[in-house]
Amino acid sequence: QVRLVESGGGLVQAGGSLRLSCAVSGLTFGNYAVGWYRQAPGNERELVAALGSGGPANYAESAKGRFTITRDNAKNAVYLQMNSLKPEDTAIYYCNARLWAEYWGRGTQVTVSS
Repeated sequence: QVRLVESGGGLVQAGGSLRLSCAVSGLTFGNYAVGWYRQAPGNERELVAALGSGGPANYAESAKGRFTITRDNAKNAVYLQMNSLKPEDTAIYYCNARLWAEYWGRGTQVTVSS
């Protein structure tokens, strides 16, 4: 059974930082592309950052220069370091793993107060 479990969300003031983690199990993690998406109330889910099994990361324009996605294949984990957070970053953040199939976590809430 494939499981993706996010953690690390919470309430933070504008300008602060959070580090999200996603623990993945049930698949050959190193073969999968991974990513972080977010969905704010009333909005569609959008890509924040993605990282393939090799090669550079891709970021949404809103995340460039502030967020960093990394993966640890030995730990079957993917991380999102978020700095200089803004109120508009408030959303539920979802972890994603994709190869031939696509898997999602249940999300973790990030709230940035002004």
